[in-house]
Amino acid sequence: MNNPEMKPRLLQLFPVFQKLPAAALDEVMRSAATRQAPAGAILFEASSPCTGFPMLFDGSVRVVKTAPNGREVQLYRITPGESCLLSSSCLLGGTTYAATGIAESDVTLLALPPALFHRLLAEHRPFRDYVFSLFSERLADLMALVEAVAFQKLDQRLAALLLGKGELVRATHQGLADELGSVREMVSRLLSNFQDRGWVELGREQIRITDAAALRRMAQA
Repeated sequence: MNNPEMKPRLLQLFPVFQKLPAAALDEVMRSAATRQAPAGAILFEASSPCTGFPMLFDGSVRVVKTAPNGREVQLYRITPGESCLLSSSCLLGGTTYAATGIAESDVTLLALPPALFHRLLAEHRPFRDYVFSLFSERLADLMALVEAVAFQKLDQRLAALLLGKGELVRATHQGLADELGSVREMVSRLLSNFQDRGWVELGREQIRITDAAALRRMAQA
């Protein structure tokens, strides 16, 4: 990597690299590859091999599992300063991806080659601790997703999802359905019901929350 501007950003977004010896950090800067992709690009696909350990600098990435009938469920989202659980899992286990990564917006990331990833993991405890903390955090996210899918009704999950996106939600009905692992028709029907109750106002690719307290009661029911 020949861009000197990337080093301070790497240290800012991924403080673990501040704990590595100077020689190891220099090797990271020499060997890591900078990658960019436009919104909508497929960064990795199910059954494809992992070619590096990605660390996101800009944009956001959705990691989704797709059923044979085309339905999707979002497993987690990667934002700047975060890495991909599936990538580390594939590198550690020598397996292929079990899900698909899609750029939600234009993204810039830094990818460690597999050999360097394994060497840092073996030789430097701070990096090893970082990778295993990533497993812990993402596992908690996935357990919360399983609990929501298994034990909560769709209207509860939709209410919680809307509340987590702020007063003005900029999303399509299809996008919300994908995040919930449902279908657009069901989400649209629930949103219309929420609007009839005075909880939201529906617009073109946006939803304004008008009664957050009611949505909160629904989410916690």
